[in-house]
Amino acid sequence: MASTTDIKNGQVIKIEGQLWSIVEFQHVKPGKGGAFVRTKMRNVLTGRVLEKTYNAGAKIETATVDRRDYQYLYQDGEDFVFMDLSDYDQLTVSGTVVGDSAGFMLENQNVTIAMHEGAPLYVELPPSVTLEITYTEPGLQGDRSSAGTKPATLETGKEIQVPLFVNQNTKVKVDTRTGEYLGRVS
Repeated sequence: MASTTDIKNGQVIKIEGQLWSIVEFQHVKPGKGGAFVRTKMRNVLTGRVLEKTYNAGAKIETATVDRRDYQYLYQDGEDFVFMDLSDYDQLTVSGTVVGDSAGFMLENQNVTIAMHEGAPLYVELPPSVTLEITYTEPGLQGDRSSAGTKPATLETGKEIQVPLFVNQNTKVKVDTRTGEYLGRVS
């Protein structure tokens, strides 16, 4: 058990048996009445966002989340196999836990896996990755009346929007959190 004064961003707490990660928090001391802590948190498993207010000094239950570095090895049906970089043990993680991260993972890529009581919670990728475009339509000269983007398929099979000047077999930098094109890589 901890107090609301110990809250910090990224901390995982337990509410009614579910794990929630603190996205942001604010200690508020109004001129009248007692101080309180306003929090915004995300459910670790479902991604649902919740805003909750606690009285200052209230007790909250913290959860121990172990983050370890792994290397992505291969996909086995719906599951993904990772290797622990510290002791070389292999870990199989279901596709539901990996989620949208699968569209940005290449074999032998390093990732961080958060675990709680031996069960994988989620896979954290680096903020951006470099991937090659395997297919995209050629951009037409003068076709710039709108934002000027077109769909492109990455080597992982994920489809993103890229500017018209980007061609097939081009390496691009992609934001793993939003799936946005960040630029070409030479």
